[in-house]
Amino acid sequence: MSGSGIPTWEEVARENGRFLYTVAYRLTGNSDDAQDLVQEVLLKVRKGLETYRPGSLEGWLSRITTNTFLDEARRRQRRPVDLLPEEPDRVVPPSPGADVALAAEALPDDVQGALRGLPEEYRAAVVMCDVVGLSYQEISDSLEVPVGTVRSRIHRGRALLRKALA
Repeated sequence: MSGSGIPTWEEVARENGRFLYTVAYRLTGNSDDAQDLVQEVLLKVRKGLETYRPGSLEGWLSRITTNTFLDEARRRQRRPVDLLPEEPDRVVPPSPGADVALAAEALPDDVQGALRGLPEEYRAAVVMCDVVGLSYQEISDSLEVPVGTVRSRIHRGRALLRKALA
């Protein structure tokens, strides 16, 4: 890192690329969209590095990633995408608690699928909390919603995940 405590764009891309991809993949649910999201985020990071204040770089990056994802989701709502067909005959094995599973580097397909099935706002809050490990206050600042809203989104999101995985 450069002496000022502010990393260069190259350092961010090199040292945090995998982290960004992991968060992006949890949010988007597939590799192509995750790569597109990371590219978009790195462009924003390049423009925004001068506004970065030394602190939690991962927190800052995950905020940019989540907000970029949510902006994109809002744009997409104007042109709907078709969801994956249901597979009722597939037997889903019992899974660990959603928060434990989410933190794992490689998510089982059923967990990633359940995550992808969450409404974007819940998915963003759950990913920021359970994958990135941000505090409710950091998520609140990032999403610009009250802490109570963050709490309820995480609670509802986890409940929906449990139900989907049951």
